[in-house]
Amino acid sequence: MFESLSEKLQNITSKMRGKARVSESDIKEMMREIRMALLEADVNYGVVKEFVADMTEKCKGADVQESFTPGQQIVKIVRDSLTDLLGGEEGEDKLKVSDSGFNIIILYGLQGAGKTTTAAKLAKLLKENGKKPMVVSVDVHRPAAAQQLKVLSDAVGVDCYIDPEEKDAVKIAKDGEGKARYMLCNYLIIDTAGRTVADEELMEELRDIAAAVNPTEKLLVVDAMIGQEAVNVAQLFEQNIGMDGFIMTKLDGDARGGAALSIRKLTNKPIKYICTGEKVDAIEKFYPQRMADRILGMGDVVSLIEKAQANIDEEEARKAMERMMGNNFNLDDLYSQFEQMKKMGSLKDLVGMMPGAAGKISDEDLDDKIVDRQMAIITSMTKKERRSPSILNASRRKRIAAGAGVQVSDVNKLITQYEQTAKIMKQFSNGKGGFKMPKGFAKQAAKMGLKGGMGNMGGMGGLGNMGGMGGLGTGMPQGLGSFSAPKEDYDDGTPFVPAGRRDRKKKRKGRR
Repeated sequence: MFESLSEKLQNITSKMRGKARVSESDIKEMMREIRMALLEADVNYGVVKEFVADMTEKCKGADVQESFTPGQQIVKIVRDSLTDLLGGEEGEDKLKVSDSGFNIIILYGLQGAGKTTTAAKLAKLLKENGKKPMVVSVDVHRPAAAQQLKVLSDAVGVDCYIDPEEKDAVKIAKDGEGKARYMLCNYLIIDTAGRTVADEELMEELRDIAAAVNPTEKLLVVDAMIGQEAVNVAQLFEQNIGMDGFIMTKLDGDARGGAALSIRKLTNKPIKYICTGEKVDAIEKFYPQRMADRILGMGDVVSLIEKAQANIDEEEARKAMERMMGNNFNLDDLYSQFEQMKKMGSLKDLVGMMPGAAGKISDEDLDDKIVDRQMAIITSMTKKERRSPSILNASRRKRIAAGAGVQVSDVNKLITQYEQTAKIMKQFSNGKGGFKMPKGFAKQAAKMGLKGGMGNMGGMGGLGNMGGMGGLGTGMPQGLGSFSAPKEDYDDGTPFVPAGRRDRKKKRKGRR
């Protein structure tokens, strides 16, 4: 998402961040680079010109020149300006709500923008927020359009009304409204027809539908990959029908991001949702400030926490933490952590939400196939091997590697990472499912002025909602860790302690 623009802006701001003095020539050079970065990202020329002029004025202000850290102050100005360009700090993401409690949302857009899929995604999102939505297809032109919506709505468990035999789009819309009211739905999402090019015939049909159902919200689905043309499409629909906002799709592709940065400024209408994939759960509310932070590599912790809370079961997370703190962490637990992480999205997206992490890890280390390989290795083991990894000798590891289609070195790497994670968990565990500070930690904390400040951690129970991110740093290559949610218990209650160096010494002493 905005990968090229993000990389360029991060390089520009990092140059300014450490400067103790900022001259006029520094500001001029930075503005030139920002102008080039935005134009290369396909942002509208008029928007770029106004954006750069406004930022230059702010950077030359007294606040920057008199600041002890002018470089940091300039980075803040860039961030605030980018946030304003995307819609302001608060944003305008909320859908309008009718006084009657029954809301109608019409989705417009050109053919191929992703209206039908977006209708199902939006319905799923509303359902997860406690609403009762219904979707209806009024596309009487594209073959199987109605059937596509029916398949998608069934997949997300949402009611759908279609009438493939009817050729009057207005009648289908009215019948769908009646059906939704009868079934006591509070949201009706209407998927309209599209064209490769907007024409008067299409606009006339869309105006008639809007007049018949009196929608609460009219949203234009815009394909981010068409660049500045998206702005022309938006202005055309605004002139003919009138829009309340936008949903940007295909932001996970190689879109340069110019459409998202231009469309809000030129139409003065908000972006309400963004779609970042083809799956039905790949939709999220659009927050301008969070997006600006992501573009500048400052992370988006709030969205990361929201993803974790949405995809991780709190009860399972609590049990996982208890098992970790009780030295009962095994490869079954690690496997289920990988499963939870895959539900949260791609590794690239997750790392992009971590402050300071963007650009620090190579794309090779963020390949989702790494997780798939790790999971394949674990599934090639027997139950006994997964629960007692200490029995994995050379012949077993060779068999596991052959079953998973990997090298023995890959199996060894996974086991090493697992043992490191288990060792860290053991350091923080009191052996009874509780939490303790590692030896020497209290002394170091006292030196740093943290004396008594760690007493309120209360067994780390608060980490339950994040799925116990204890493994973050060892569970995956180069520290991309895991989110926990175990699926099955041990056959007996005996805790497994990884065979570390001390354990091997004890065994040798016992033999003597």
